[in-house]
Amino acid sequence: MDDISQGIDSVSISDGGIAAAVACDMSTSKKEDMNSEKKCTSCKQNLDNVKTNEVEIDASANDMIESICVNCGKEGAKNTCNKCKQVKYCNAACKKRHRHKHKKDCEEHLKRVAELHDEKLFKQPQPKEDCPICFLCLPTYHKGWKYMACCGKIICSGCIHAPVYDDQGNKVDNQKCPFCRTPYRKTEEKERELKRVEANDPLAINTLGCDYRDGTKRHRDYTKALELFHRAGELGYTEAYTSIGSLYFNGKGVKVDEKKALHYFERAAIAGDVYARYNLGISEEDTGNFDRAVKHLMIAVRSGDNCSLEEIKRIYSDGHATKDDYTKSLRLYQEYLGEVKSRQRDEAAAFDQDYKYID
Repeated sequence: MDDISQGIDSVSISDGGIAAAVACDMSTSKKEDMNSEKKCTSCKQNLDNVKTNEVEIDASANDMIESICVNCGKEGAKNTCNKCKQVKYCNAACKKRHRHKHKKDCEEHLKRVAELHDEKLFKQPQPKEDCPICFLCLPTYHKGWKYMACCGKIICSGCIHAPVYDDQGNKVDNQKCPFCRTPYRKTEEKERELKRVEANDPLAINTLGCDYRDGTKRHRDYTKALELFHRAGELGYTEAYTSIGSLYFNGKGVKVDEKKALHYFERAAIAGDVYARYNLGISEEDTGNFDRAVKHLMIAVRSGDNCSLEEIKRIYSDGHATKDDYTKSLRLYQEYLGEVKSRQRDEAAAFDQDYKYID
């Protein structure tokens, strides 16, 4: 009792002392708890710095499970289901015996895969980038814009052919790039394009591929064009897949393969290319899938494709589309034109506000 009383008498019981003692005790206990959670109970090492073989064990276990035949249970199965590619068999006999059990799961899997693919395929893509000069949406057709090899920019035809005036108000010849103001010389155009190709500019690579495909500026070579289109697509210019699909569809430089052509058309359409989307609509129309054809064409119309609008009109006149479908396509095209006009008005208003002319 005396020792306890002496200990109590020696401790300060002020509010500040008690609070500090409690805080110190809580902080130390909290640190100990945190450290105890991070340390291994057997080797007393931090688990953050210890590398375990748990991932390797799980990976090997998964490989072992995936290599087991679902019919007989033997390991080393390498023969997969031809449709869903999800289960493995040790030989063709096991695959045949297990077919009636796997048929329902296989069909459900394929149905779900098709649903996810259509959900991604029929999603309205993002609009194209704007012209870097007028900040208006670039036209749908390639004739409405031009790729400038000097700066690597895509500029609308309106800004390229816009008249240029000097300080006195006299019209001068526009012989410079509207964006970087580099003098335009046809003799230097090929050299500039090759420099952009060496710099891995995907649009320049695609342009060079078009030259080899069409035989305009260079000797026609479909094999070289196909190689360049693949390179441009891998670098991010997904519209090059439309050109690849056209080569496979028409059999230029390669064997005719409509399945591969549709595959590349789908890749380009998902990225927002209206040409590929139009081709998919025509393909579905040729096979009699008019509902899917109208869906593809609707997406192209919303992106400003007039040819898709005319195609929907023709399908409607043939009795394979409803009046509501044609009305919806007209409304979507009007919305596209309305957005373009509103952006033009906003651009004109901003221009008038920044530059006030003095009469």
